[in-house]
Amino acid sequence: MRIVVLMGVAALLSACAMGPDYSRPDIPVTDSFRMAGEEKDLPSLADMPWWELYRDEALQKLIRISLEENKDLERAVATVEEFEARLFIARTDYAPQMTATANGPVVRQGGVRFPGFANPFNYYLQGNLAWEIDVWGRIRRSNEAARADLLAREDNRRAIVLQLVGGVAQSYFDLRQFDLQLEIAERTLKAWNESVRISQARHRQGLIDRLDVEQFQAERENAAARIADLKRQMIQKENELSVLLGRNPGQIPRGLSLTGQMMPPVVPAGLPSELLQRRPDIVQAEQQLAAATARIGAAKADRFPKISLTGTLGIANPSLSKLFTPGGDFGVLGPGLTGSLLNAQALGFQQDAAEAQARQAVAQYKQTILVAFKEVEDALVGVSTAREQEAAQDRQVNALQAALRLANLRYKGGLANYLDVLIAQRNLFDAELSLASTRRFYLTSVVQLYKALGGGWSLEEQGRARPVAAAGGAPSN
Repeated sequence: MRIVVLMGVAALLSACAMGPDYSRPDIPVTDSFRMAGEEKDLPSLADMPWWELYRDEALQKLIRISLEENKDLERAVATVEEFEARLFIARTDYAPQMTATANGPVVRQGGVRFPGFANPFNYYLQGNLAWEIDVWGRIRRSNEAARADLLAREDNRRAIVLQLVGGVAQSYFDLRQFDLQLEIAERTLKAWNESVRISQARHRQGLIDRLDVEQFQAERENAAARIADLKRQMIQKENELSVLLGRNPGQIPRGLSLTGQMMPPVVPAGLPSELLQRRPDIVQAEQQLAAATARIGAAKADRFPKISLTGTLGIANPSLSKLFTPGGDFGVLGPGLTGSLLNAQALGFQQDAAEAQARQAVAQYKQTILVAFKEVEDALVGVSTAREQEAAQDRQVNALQAALRLANLRYKGGLANYLDVLIAQRNLFDAELSLASTRRFYLTSVVQLYKALGGGWSLEEQGRARPVAAAGGAPSN
């Protein structure tokens, strides 16, 4: 009966825990993003799954391969499994620890003496029980920290998934840009070859001097050099993308062209408050803060004596054949007290260190939020200005194409000199390359916005993926 009462008192005392309970820091959040347009009231772009955002089937296949084969993601998954095991280990501290000992000597000399036994004995079976009563909440806080550590690693895995999906998409669009620019450069090289042929013929007729011919040849070689540089960048980008796919460097299959890529007509960012709950790196930083907060309580509890129930139960006898006969059993059960004497000061500094780590976690959490808002705003302005820039450059290319056609006609008719054609062709070449770059920039800006918003998984999916958070201690979302 006494043991039952003692266990009840222990359970009542363990309901309390030292140290602060975790609460989310008060972070001021604006009602809308600075660069949000009229679509600010629409559902966030981040609510859209990646396979609905990226409509290129070849790109979708590459993303699926990366999610299966990427080595950084494999490491993140293994890390989550590691901390799942660590959480299970921490939970075992709630349960009594039991050990067993058996002795059967080969050579007899003397024996073992236990209280209550007049004579020494050599044969015994003994079980030991030790159960720490969590009076100060040390075990509870340690479990809260382990739970938050696990959730932080899970959010790190989600962050890697998000970075991986966005990284594959961005590298793919970069690759398609090089494809388009290579096509432009090769087409321009053919035009320069034709200009060189015409200029050589006119030089033989004495209509132009050698300087004109050399100028056309120089521009042709410039286009040839650009082709070589684009091929280099293309292969290097394929190698980069291969690493994201978890494969050795190799050729990457293509799908839609750069100009054929489809993106939503509007890209709303949603509410800034949603970012705190959706973006994995922010949630990860919060879980790390929750773990650091729990460790303050654990460190504080370490400074107080540990109260435990200890017991020993066994049977013993000088003779093996009489080991299980009545009268050889023994047992003892009672409370135990363990406290620090000489290292009390060190335990105080341990608590100071835990509190300093919590302040670091607060600063890191706030910094992560600031960076997240900055990245969203950068991506929003990138999307907005890229649209305007692309429209202007498209009009510029159309005008330069018309100017080049007119210059060629005038040059062939002897109404203009070589310089008009050279300038028109050079300007068109540079403008077409710039337009391709801007089209890629618009696509990658949408990717950056998607990543910055924490897109790819909804808040509901996030909540379903966090059953542990409901147990208390770590923040729920």
